[in-house]
Amino acid sequence: MSAGSSRRRAIEFTLLLPLLLAAQPVATDSYLPALPAIARDLGSATASLTVFVLAFGCAQLLCGPWADRFGRRPVLLAGLGCYAVAALGCALAPSVPWLAAGRAVQGFAMAAILVCARAAVRDLYPAHEGPHVMARGLTGLGVVALFAPVLGAWLVQGAGWRWVLAAMAVYAAVLFALCRRDFAETHRPVAPGEPATPVARGSARQVFASRSFRAWASVAAATYGGLFCFLLLSPMVYIDLLGMSPAMYGWIPAGGSLVYIVSTTMCRRLLRRWGPVRTVQLGASLSLAGALVQALGCALAPASVIPLLAGHAVYVLGHGIHQPCGQAGAVGDLPQLAGRAVSWSGFGMMLVAFCVGQFAAAFVLPGMPHGAWPMVLPMVAAGAALMAIAFAWLPRLHPRG
Repeated sequence: MSAGSSRRRAIEFTLLLPLLLAAQPVATDSYLPALPAIARDLGSATASLTVFVLAFGCAQLLCGPWADRFGRRPVLLAGLGCYAVAALGCALAPSVPWLAAGRAVQGFAMAAILVCARAAVRDLYPAHEGPHVMARGLTGLGVVALFAPVLGAWLVQGAGWRWVLAAMAVYAAVLFALCRRDFAETHRPVAPGEPATPVARGSARQVFASRSFRAWASVAAATYGGLFCFLLLSPMVYIDLLGMSPAMYGWIPAGGSLVYIVSTTMCRRLLRRWGPVRTVQLGASLSLAGALVQALGCALAPASVIPLLAGHAVYVLGHGIHQPCGQAGAVGDLPQLAGRAVSWSGFGMMLVAFCVGQFAAAFVLPGMPHGAWPMVLPMVAAGAALMAIAFAWLPRLHPRG
């Protein structure tokens, strides 16, 4: 393939990457304002979000090897098609089991989309450029995520929660058409009848043998574990406990997305100036500081939203640093196993999120007797874990930062 063709393919992918990554906030952030309305109509709604995350995490273990063996393009297009169909099925759900099943399929489909998008970054760019490219993509994700909860809240209040899911189906259908036209294969799949190479038969052992993978995947998992508790529990905290309307609540994750855009933009500059380790050390300090601000608010002013909002903003500043560094760093040393490395990193993120979220949700009872603590304490734990990784683990791998 010529250098000009390769550059053109990279440019087209750079434009598609934010939209592909944004399939996740479209499926989660726009869904958050709908949770109380779904609970009133069908029953408990948190199960549908939890099943979605569980399916997303587990499916990555299949989608990574598939993307390595069959190529990124067919797996990506299949994922986008299933995402659209599943979202439409959820919009028609007559019961919680139907909704949960549809969300599980949607989570599986989203795994295919994100695994292929993140693996294609490693296909097209060298390891040292990966964090910068991911940061640009995640900035675009933040722009979509900025509007997703506001649109979701508006749809819930004006038309009903089913239209939120219908809008997800439209998003995926449009993205399917764009990728079918513009997304060229970035990885040579194994041809039919061709014997699998050692790389094609790569196992989890090869991925986890990389010290760099273990460290950077831990960064991504820890920061997302804390944020997921916000995603899962913040509707109950802000709407049920503090009395916000769904439309007003929608501005909270939207504001977090605005902070995320600023943070990922800042991350690109910090990487050039400081390198990945010092950049993540700053992010860890922000993550812990933000969570501690929230904890202080829970202790001293439990009826006030101000400490929760301020602390969340600071935590998201750190999150916007950790995600591009963690996601790109986890695959940087494994170019021939990019699909598998991405899938195991993503699985680790979702496994941590699922376990922490299930544990925290057990303390969210009718009447919210524990206040906002079930949402806040996991974020404090995530901030402490990030500090340990950033200041004790990563410097041993990258002594020069």
